[in-house]
Order: sequence, then structure tokens, then C-alpha cells
Amino acid sequence: MTSMRVLGIETTCDETAAAIVCVERSGEAKILSNEVLSQIAAHAAYGGVVPEIAARAHVEAIDRIVARAFESAGMKPSEIDGVAAAAGPGLVGGVMVGLTTAKAIALVTGKPFIAINHLEGHALTARLTDDLAFPYLLLLVSGGHTQLLAVRGVGDYLRLGTTIDDAVGEAFDKIAKMLGLPYPGGPSVEREARSGDPERFEFPRPMSGRPNPDFSLSGLKTAVRLVAERIAPLSDRDVADLCASFQAAVVDVLVDRTRAGLRACREAGIKPSSLVVAGGVAANQQIRNGLVRLATEAGLPMVAPPVALCGDNGAMIAWAGLERLRLGLVDDMGAVARPRWPLEELRAQA
Repeated sequence: MTSMRVLGIETTCDETAAAIVCVERSGEAKILSNEVLSQIAAHAAYGGVVPEIAARAHVEAIDRIVARAFESAGMKPSEIDGVAAAAGPGLVGGVMVGLTTAKAIALVTGKPFIAINHLEGHALTARLTDDLAFPYLLLLVSGGHTQLLAVRGVGDYLRLGTTIDDAVGEAFDKIAKMLGLPYPGGPSVEREARSGDPERFEFPRPMSGRPNPDFSLSGLKTAVRLVAERIAPLSDRDVADLCASFQAAVVDVLVDRTRAGLRACREAGIKPSSLVVAGGVAANQQIRNGLVRLATEAGLPMVAPPVALCGDNGAMIAWAGLERLRLGLVDDMGAVARPRWPLEELRAQA
């Protein structure tokens, strides 16, 4: 095996990120650099990401972040073997910034260009960190997506279940905003929940027990709002208990739905090597703990990327690019930014 090095660029939402990853001749995968510039401060006052602000911030930061990625890796642009960029799904203005930058670098260096589905970046991160074998069951939980997928290979994904309303990260953000907690909502709710009583409020566990592994969180979110309105004005103790009780309900729902996903996986004739959780919400420790218990029950290892690789980052894009590049799956300069891009559509490309 020859060594291979790929630059990855990520600008789908509110992080401007660039990284270089490699596979050595020995087959060992390494992150040579991973630079991330968060825009949280720019969006905090609005309680969420403002697309126009995000796109302008990407334009201002992208050249600097890419230069830092090369500097941290101790490499020159001519020394990479390919250039990958997230081409969607995401905020199209931001996606265009990273895509255009990556194409320019590929043209100047004469290196192959790879357009990456942002979700595939999350889906394959566990192979970068833990060298997992296909197939595996993936619970993908982020601000915009909640899905259960059988990951059968690069570009080969079988969606087993998805949310019919809110994504998990979206629900955390809405609960945080409802309770007056700072943005981003996920870390704020988790922080408050640590000192709260998860049994004080009995919230519903939507879809629990159903055979199809889909998700629904809008009813849970409504239940929290109704209780918060009933006991207002809220004390600090009330907020902590609401967060703890909400988070406990989310953990139960994710564990139950993932259990249904394991059954669906096996019914489809797929024997997963492991249970994987990825995406920004995978940083939540209580969710990880619940999935570890489920994996133990199922006799499978549970794999979660390091917290630094759960949120949006360039390393996951670079790795997905490397996985595709070594299979000869490259793109031309006509690749476009895509605000929506289901993972299932990738199979035809693989």
C-alpha cells in the first residue's frame, strides 16, 4: 500500500474547517492537522445560525484556515494527493465557499478533486479513528439530521429509520431557547442536566416500542414547553430538572429506536460488526452511556469518535475524500453545492 494524503474542507454550517489526513504505507490512518474556526459567537445573539452571516464569515476565514492546516501538517499544497470539500447538504452559501476553494486548490496543484456528502463524512469517521470493518449500524445525530443507517461500504448506505419531525440536535436547541439557555443548546442543556433530577418530570418517549426504527421528537418538545409554562416562573432548580428529565427521555428514545434499528438491520440480512454513533449530538455523554448499555446487551462494540471529531470538522471530510480517492471515486469541476443530498443517492456513484 502506498501512502496517501488528502486535504479536506468543511463549510456547510457555522464552522470553517480544514484538515489533512493520511494513510501510511503500513495502513495506519493519521490526522496530520485539523483546524476549526467556530462562528458560535457571531450567531449567539440570534439563538441560531444566520446563513448570510455564516457565508460571509467563511469567505473571510477560509484562506487563513487552509493555510494553517498546511502549516500544522508541515506540508506544501503540492505534496497532497487529493482535495476534498463538503458539497452538501448544508447552507448553500457556505458550501459554495469551501467547494470553490477546494476546486481552486485542485486546479492549481493538478490534484484530484472529491465532492463529499457531509453526512458521509460523519458516517465514515469511525473508520478513521477505530479502523472499523463494514458493515456497521450508524446512529447519526446532529442539529439537522437524525438517522439510523446500515453502513455497508463507501457510498453504500441503507437508511433504516429517520425523524419524522425534529432532529435531536434541533430539539435540544429549541428546549435551550425555551428555557433561556445560551446557544448552542445541546451543551447548555447537558450542562444544566448534570445538577438536575431526571425523574422529577415524566415526559413521553415518542415512538418507543414501534417496530419501524423512525424517530419523533416534537411531542416531547411540546410536553416540556407545557410543563415549563405551568410551573413558571422557573427557578434555577426547575430549569436543571427540566433539562435532566428531557435529556433522560431523549436517551431512552434513542436507545429504543436504535434497538429497533438493530432488528431492522438483521432482518435486512446485514450482520453489523459494531454500533456507531456520530454527529454533533454524539458528544453528549448520557447518550453515549445509553448506547454503550444497548451495545453490551446486543453483544456488539460501541464506537463513538472523540468529542473533537463529533462536530463539523475538516478531518472527517478529508477522510471521506481519502476513502473515495483510493477507490478511484473522484469528481470533476462541475460538482455543485447541494442544500439537500440524501446519503442513499451516493450508492449510484460508488
